[in-house]
Amino acid sequence: MTPGLGIAAVSIWAVFTFLWIRQRQTRNATSVDAAWALGIGLQTAYLAWSAEGLPLRRALIGGLVGIWSLRLAGHLYFDRVRTGVEDGRYARFRREWSPAVFYLFYMVQGLLVFLLPLTFRAALGSPAPFPSRWDAIGLGLWTLALFGESLADRQLARFRADPANKGKTCRVGLWRFSRHPNYFFEWLLWCAYVPMSLGAPGGGWSLAGPLLLLVLLTRVSGIPPTEAQALASRGDDYRDYQRTTSAFVPWFPRRGPRP
Repeated sequence: MTPGLGIAAVSIWAVFTFLWIRQRQTRNATSVDAAWALGIGLQTAYLAWSAEGLPLRRALIGGLVGIWSLRLAGHLYFDRVRTGVEDGRYARFRREWSPAVFYLFYMVQGLLVFLLPLTFRAALGSPAPFPSRWDAIGLGLWTLALFGESLADRQLARFRADPANKGKTCRVGLWRFSRHPNYFFEWLLWCAYVPMSLGAPGGGWSLAGPLLLLVLLTRVSGIPPTEAQALASRGDDYRDYQRTTSAFVPWFPRRGPRP
């Protein structure tokens, strides 16, 4: 590990430890999500600056991750952190987990902040000519994914802002075709960096980011606790949503009478 990565590791540990202590006081852990997004952006900026690949490709990847990071962190800050509205998953974790287990959860988030940007190293160090058709494909996929994730977030925020929708399940826009379109487009965005790594030494490691994120979103900290919380708060309305709507990949709703 280089001295720079060592400093980054210690800094990430310190920040996420502070956030864990802070949530013990405020009873609101939503800031960990904003810190996760911002931390990945900062870690990637360091890697882009210190890599030895073509400057333009390094600037492109660093800029794309930076835009994603600031958008997501800003959305989470204004939608959740500043308003004091905690993600229901974290309230559930706090009830069901001991403080030590919750601290471990924070440390795992910090570990992901450290590790996930490392999957960009092949692309950042690629000696391939720039721009290539693979860079263009990656940029196109990234643009589609960021637009989709931003749109899903705005649609859900608008739905929640209407008092008439309190206790109801959002089925508008992209949420009609997927129960978690924000998660899907988040995953798709990470896939965008894979084409940019093609042909680079160690380029296969770029698949680790999308694969790890897919497991986390669909099996661990994304869909399972989010849906458990939705079932607890919305009951049969959400069960009907589960019956008719794709969990992850956007698709046309299923029809038919309720069971």
